[in-house]
Amino acid sequence: MADFYDLLGVSRNADPDTLKRAYRRLARQYHPDINKEPGAEERFKEIGRAYEVLGDPEQRARYDQFGEAGLGGSAGMPDMGDMGGFADIFETFFGGAASAGSRKQRRGPQQGDDLRYDLTIDFNQAVFGQEKEIKIPHLETCDVCRGSGCKAGTGPTTCPTCAGAGQVRRATRTPFGNFTQVSDCPTCSATGKIISNPCQSCGGKGVKQVRKKLRINIPAGVDTGTRLRVSGEGNAGVRGGPSGDLYVFLKVKSHPRLKRDGLNILSEVNVSYLQAILGDTIEIDTVDGPTTLQIPSGTQPSEVLTLDNKGIPKLGNPVARGNHCISINIKIPSRLTDEEKILLEKLASHYSAKGPQNHHHKSGLFSRLFRSNEN
Repeated sequence: MADFYDLLGVSRNADPDTLKRAYRRLARQYHPDINKEPGAEERFKEIGRAYEVLGDPEQRARYDQFGEAGLGGSAGMPDMGDMGGFADIFETFFGGAASAGSRKQRRGPQQGDDLRYDLTIDFNQAVFGQEKEIKIPHLETCDVCRGSGCKAGTGPTTCPTCAGAGQVRRATRTPFGNFTQVSDCPTCSATGKIISNPCQSCGGKGVKQVRKKLRINIPAGVDTGTRLRVSGEGNAGVRGGPSGDLYVFLKVKSHPRLKRDGLNILSEVNVSYLQAILGDTIEIDTVDGPTTLQIPSGTQPSEVLTLDNKGIPKLGNPVARGNHCISINIKIPSRLTDEEKILLEKLASHYSAKGPQNHHHKSGLFSRLFRSNEN
């Protein structure tokens, strides 16, 4: 599944009205009754899921913090009853007031870009969480000119090309009549202002590239693909706009003996055939450290034993944990000593004569076999 914001074609700070307009436009475009192209119906469903999550403040906050890993359950389709309207169709094809609003916004404060940082963490750090220090390169507001880009004591001047409008017009005569083309001013980049005396510290950009140390909190239960959002730690905004956000994408290292399956931990343990028959207490590795495991007498090959509440904490609710499931592998010796063979033959004749009996303790032939097997 692609990023929900990318699916709707909106920025991460889009307001509810912008989300709704983007969804309605795309839903009409990919609706199965209208679009018969292959993949249109699947695209329509993805758009619906994205809008349901981002259109709900609580789900959107969790998605921004953890990505899809923070969403519980599956989302359905949003209400389709408000998809009509000639105003939206007109806006889709002709831009309408929205285009003018976008041009106007470019001249004012703009939010800085969001940043992505890929972080690899250990298996146990993902299980129980940890505070971790990282270093990120990002743009910060220049501390000399305070973001103006101008040398001390000076300020921006009106652009002579567009007279401060931020746009230039060009008339074109065609066989169909005269047309006026409007485009962003190339001199001032649509700001309407130019900097004649730039700040020497930042070169007139108003921002500088710096490497910053951050301490981020990795919550318990994260997994590969979990995305953490650190508000305001992206690139600095333009012309006094707010900073963007930092998104930390996690990758979890594998464990040599433990495997994760959702909230459960899976592992295997080898025991001898005598331990399986008689039962035993052994030590195994868990995410909480070494612990004892009781092997019941009569344990069968590939039997799975469970340690309750020894698995992965649930993301956002670390009190709830999964289980640790241990698969039992029973080792059958490929070679026997003469003494072991004699003892097993006696045991076999004993069972043949009297029938199988339950033995719950190491005595007689079993005891001697057990000691022989251990050695």
